[in-house]
Amino acid sequence: MQPILANVVVDLFLKGGPIMYPLLLAAVVAVAVAGERLLWWFRQASRRDEALVAKVLDAAEHGRWEEAAKLAGSSQDPVAKVLAAGLEHRETSMEGAIQVAAGRELREAGRFIPTLDTLVTLAPLLGLLGTVTGIMASFNSIGTDELAVTKVTGGIGEALIATAAGLGIAITTLIPLNILTTRLAGLQADIEAAATTLQVAAQKQARR
Repeated sequence: MQPILANVVVDLFLKGGPIMYPLLLAAVVAVAVAGERLLWWFRQASRRDEALVAKVLDAAEHGRWEEAAKLAGSSQDPVAKVLAAGLEHRETSMEGAIQVAAGRELREAGRFIPTLDTLVTLAPLLGLLGTVTGIMASFNSIGTDELAVTKVTGGIGEALIATAAGLGIAITTLIPLNILTTRLAGLQADIEAAATTLQVAAQKQARR
């Protein structure tokens, strides 16, 4: 069964024309990037510690800065790491340190998302290009002495296969792209909320 399926896939690939090779490259890149990013977020989920972040913010609210810094520094939670950077520079530039640390964490979390976004747009365009070249091949066969139905239908088949491949890659890539974008937005919201709470706590303590 598997050899038959493999033969069918290879046959469709070859019938799709030259545009199938860049489409294959796009599919390989999409699978590799999506797999790496989903695995990264899976590992990141095990590092999240909302209870510890709450303890850090509670300690800061009550002016226990050393305790807050110690708790934040002992965690691999990205939100806690941002808070740790702010607490480390509390006496000089807390806001600046938070912005730098948050940018670093979000940049790491958002790696390759533009690549997936590009592939979602590029794959259908490549499929459309295959459609155009396939239809052109069909029209070139019309009016020649060697006119054959197989040549015309072959060009149309090439056009349909390329279009289907491009749309399939785009649709399949869109799912992990949306998942990763949602995760990134959630992490950004958590970092911003925690950082704002810490800065408010620092301002309250400064007024006392």
